[in-house]
Amino acid sequence: MKLILLGPPAAGKGTQAELMTERYGLAHISTGDMLRSEIAAGTELGLLAKSLIDDGNLVPDDIIIAMVEKRIAEDDCKTGFLLDGFPRTIEQAEALERIAAIDAVLDIDVDSEIIIDRVASRRVCPGCGHSQSVHEGEEELCAKCGGELIQRADDTPERMRHRLDVYRERTLPLINYYTEREKLVQVNGALPIADVSAQIFEFMDGIVANAAHEDYASFEE
Repeated sequence: MKLILLGPPAAGKGTQAELMTERYGLAHISTGDMLRSEIAAGTELGLLAKSLIDDGNLVPDDIIIAMVEKRIAEDDCKTGFLLDGFPRTIEQAEALERIAAIDAVLDIDVDSEIIIDRVASRRVCPGCGHSQSVHEGEEELCAKCGGELIQRADDTPERMRHRLDVYRERTLPLINYYTEREKLVQVNGALPIADVSAQIFEFMDGIVANAAHEDYASFEE
């Protein structure tokens, strides 16, 4: 399976991506994680990306596309992958079509006001990258590694509203793009995590079953 995961900031993409890759053995490709890794390693690409980001600029499409193309060519992607954070624009989507044939695009749909409420309680582990909700009176420790959690600087209502505006302007056109190509599947991201996963797994299990049926039919021929 070759999939794309879409959805606004704080829609729960990271949580669902983790569950999906574990269940189906997919390679999880997060352009955000890739950039952070390059920056942390101090590579030429990382230094360039950092200078752009520090100045408030987006990393150019050609750099991101080259990163994704290189990553998709690695061995762990041969059995399938999940793209998280890419593509973000129509231009990136068109470039991706020249690189790989995508099976489906899963869009986690969540109302903006629900997202703004979520970020008030969201905390992130700087050690392992895990994110979780922490409510008043709860201990702020990572459920995965036990490290101390932090609140990201952009997890405030004001900054989240700006990020949602940017998302609607730049990324929502992808919804129409993939709808026209009959690739888009929307799930209700306002539900509890397990219910969101159930929607996604039902669809993905259908893909797996169809693929197995086609393989069997081909063998019979």
